[in-house]
Amino acid sequence: MIIDAHTHIFPDDVRKNREAFAERDPGFAAIYKEPKARMASAEELVSSMDAVGVERSVICGFSWNEPGLCALHNQYLLESAAKHSRRFIVFLSLPLTNPDWSARELDRGLKGGAKGVGEIGFYRHEMTSQDVEAMKPFLTLLEEKGLPLLLHTNETLGHPYPGKGRTRLEQFYEIILAFPRLRILLAHWGGGLPFYELMPEVAKAMTQVYYDTAASPFLFSKKIYTVVSQLVGPEKILFGSDFPLISPRRYLQELEGSGLVAEDQKKILGLNIARILNL
Repeated sequence: MIIDAHTHIFPDDVRKNREAFAERDPGFAAIYKEPKARMASAEELVSSMDAVGVERSVICGFSWNEPGLCALHNQYLLESAAKHSRRFIVFLSLPLTNPDWSARELDRGLKGGAKGVGEIGFYRHEMTSQDVEAMKPFLTLLEEKGLPLLLHTNETLGHPYPGKGRTRLEQFYEIILAFPRLRILLAHWGGGLPFYELMPEVAKAMTQVYYDTAASPFLFSKKIYTVVSQLVGPEKILFGSDFPLISPRRYLQELEGSGLVAEDQKKILGLNIARILNL
C-alpha cells in the first residue's frame, strides 16, 4: 500500500476567494496570494491518487493564525475524509500557541477520526523560544495522547521560494529535546536535520523523529534517498508529495531510480507511516 504522508486540500471558499483570505492571514498570503500557487480540492487529490496508485493520503490544511480559519479548514478535512472513506487520513490545523482552544478543537477532530496535527509552520516570522514555550502545554497533550505532529521545516541555504521559513534548526531541536516521546514528523527532509544524526547524542535524542520527502524534487538531487537512508535508516523516511505542489508520480520515479532495495522503498512508500499511525 502506498500512503502519501503529506498533502494539502482547501475548501471551495478558500480556493475561490484567495485574496480575501490572504488579507486575513499574512502567512497564507506569502504562499498562496499569487493565482499561480496551486490549491486542490479533495476530488482533485483522489484523481491524482488514482492516477499513480496511491491508496491513502494524509490530508492537511494550512497553519492559519486565526482559530476560526483553522476550524473552517478542519471541518472541510473531516467532511472530505467521511466522503472518501478509507482514502484520507486527517491531520488537524491548530494554532499551537493557543493551547486551550487547540485542545478543544483537537477533541472535536479526534471524535471525527483525525489521526494527527499538522502541517504547522511559521512562514512570516522565525519560531522563537517564546513560541516554543507557549506551545508546550499543547505539545504535552499530544505526547500524552500519542499523536504525531507534522512540522514545516526547510533548509536555510539555497534559493528563496514562497513560504521558505527562517526558523533555525536549533528551535526544532529544542522541541525534540523537550518532548522525547512525541512522534515528530519533519517536512521537507527536516531542513537538513538528518545529517546531524551523525552526532551520537543527537541520534539518541531523535528516536521519535521522522523525515518526509515533501518538495524534494525542487530542493535536492535524488541521491538524498540513499544518503539519508544511510544516515538514519529507511525506517525514518516518509513519502510525502506536498500535493498539489508536485505530482506523486515524480517522487515514485525518483525513488525507483534511487538504488534503494525494494524492501526499503516499501518502508518509505507506506509501511513507516502506517506503523506510526497504527493503521
